[in-house]
Amino acid sequence: MGLLPIQIYPDPLLKTVCEPVEKVTPIIQKLLDEMAETMYAAPGIGLAAPQVGISKRVIVLDVSWKGDKGPRVLYQLVNPVIVERSGSIEWEEGCLSIPEFSQVMKRSQKVKVEALNRDGKKKIIEGEDILAVCLQHEIDHLDGKLIIDKASRLKRKLYLDKIKKHQHTQSHPEVVF
Repeated sequence: MGLLPIQIYPDPLLKTVCEPVEKVTPIIQKLLDEMAETMYAAPGIGLAAPQVGISKRVIVLDVSWKGDKGPRVLYQLVNPVIVERSGSIEWEEGCLSIPEFSQVMKRSQKVKVEALNRDGKKKIIEGEDILAVCLQHEIDHLDGKLIIDKASRLKRKLYLDKIKKHQHTQSHPEVVF
């Protein structure tokens, strides 16, 4: 296994609607494992396939993990769909594909998600609070929706300007003596 490169905004792949997985194969299982390894290394609590350059409806998440302390409760989901939602919650969210950016998002406080697990078996996950938020965030990625889409035009422009400035200084580093 190995770490996968994380696509960074404004990479156009992050805005595409992903294709469903026809069948959970060893290739999809390997992708799930590599995505989990990448998510933990980042570190993050969720990762969707388009964030690693693959336009398939696959996500991994673990909202309980606290680094090397404590157990892992890893969800590896294929073709996840929200089938029920209720309540409302606001949460300040970040994203591995949008470094150094956060956005307060209004989400459903509870969700019920149907998906296939890594063995291709149907699974139902009922999430509340942070688990519900993370499920919605990662499923949004599969539909080409990003938290930066909900930001004001000014906040988006400031972030893009910051990225461009950073890219410029990376390609033209200052000489320091």
